[in-house]
Formats: sequence, structure tokens, C-alpha cells
Amino acid sequence: MTQKELVLSLKNVSKVYQLGKVELVALKGIDLDIHRGDFVTIMGPSGSGKSTLLNLIGCLDSPTKGKVFLKGKDISLMSESQLSQFRGKTIGFVFQEFNLLPQLNALENVALPMVFQEVSQEKRRKKAEELLTLVDLGERILHQPAELSGGECQRVAIARSFANSPEIIIADEPTGNLDSTTGKKVMEILTDFHKKEGKTMIVVTHDPNIADYSEIIVNIKDGQIVANHKQTSKILWDR
Repeated sequence: MTQKELVLSLKNVSKVYQLGKVELVALKGIDLDIHRGDFVTIMGPSGSGKSTLLNLIGCLDSPTKGKVFLKGKDISLMSESQLSQFRGKTIGFVFQEFNLLPQLNALENVALPMVFQEVSQEKRRKKAEELLTLVDLGERILHQPAELSGGECQRVAIARSFANSPEIIIADEPTGNLDSTTGKKVMEILTDFHKKEGKTMIVVTHDPNIADYSEIIVNIKDGQIVANHKQTSKILWDR
């Protein structure tokens, strides 16, 4: 069996925050490898270090100790502008709070990441329309977030995360603000993208029902990985 390409690797990573004279150790000695096409869920209770780990995996923050490699590149060796450009092409983000710009319509929100990658206006519009159609919002492209339901806003956010055709999608509690039926729809959309596009999917959650969609579950507690295992019996691909 051919070894899948390593797309993200954390080596002995720790993160310490200085709060006045007090040191808060958020992560300690994290080793984690994620390969191309993996569907990973990171689980843990509140205060376990999930959010800090997400920020490091997403290259939004740097470790106090250890190394983070994205597609084999040590991110500590990049300037902020280099990292921003590289991250924008490689990683798409889906947030619990949607993070849509209220003054922009759905089409403009989805097209926005492509502006920073200097994609032409014509191509931006075409790609945004295609992505919104894929998440069943083809009739809502000119609606602003205030005119959309929570589930529709999250589908816009998912479409936006795919705007630059990233290799990795990171979803932070993607169903946290949704009812169970809408949350299931959102996870089915993410799973469908994973299956059809072969994208690497990383979902951060506290909900074991969300973890059922993934192939690998990483459990974190008190800033350390306490379990990292593959699952087969609970994968619910064909619903």
C-alpha cells in the first residue's frame, strides 16, 4: 500500500501563554501527522487545548516550542506575508460563527478569498456561483447574511472555504450553532466534498456525533493528545 503524502506535521509542539507573571501551558509535547485525504476529528472538553491546537494546525499562530510543517515547509522560516499567501492557497477555514461579512451578499462573501489570491473578477464570480450551487444555494447568491438562515450561512461559509481550491479544510465546531437536522446537512456537505474532491478534512468538535463522520479521531485533554485512532465501524458515508 502506497504511503499517503504528509501534508501537515507537528513535532514536539508546545504553546505557553504569558499572563502577567503567570505562565499558562496550553499545549505540551504534541506530535501529530495528517496525510493527504485524511478525515480527522479533534475532540476534547472545553479548556483541553483544542482551539490552540486548531490555531497551530491552521498556521494562524506559532508554537512556543517545536515545529509545524505545512506541505513539508517549516512555517517558522516564512515571513508573515509569505505564510499568509501560502496558507490562503493551502487551507480553507469554516468557523462556528460563520464569519461572513454582513455588508456582502453570498456571492461576494464566497469570492472574497480569491481577491487576495489576485484571481480575475470574471473567474471569481464563476467559481463562487459554482460553489454556491454545489451547496444548494444557487437561488440565494445575491442574499446578504441577515437574509439567510443559520444553516444557509454555514453553507456559504463552506463554499467560501473551497474558493481557492485548498488542499486542507479546517472546520471549527461547524455545527455548533445549528440544530441537529441542519448540522447533519452541513456534515453531509463536508463529507461529500471529502469523498468527491479527496480533500484533507480536519474538524474540531466536542460532539461525538460529529466524530462519527471521520476516519481518524484525535482526543486531546489538558493540552496533550491522549488518544489517536482510526475508526471504520462508525463511518457513515452513505446516508
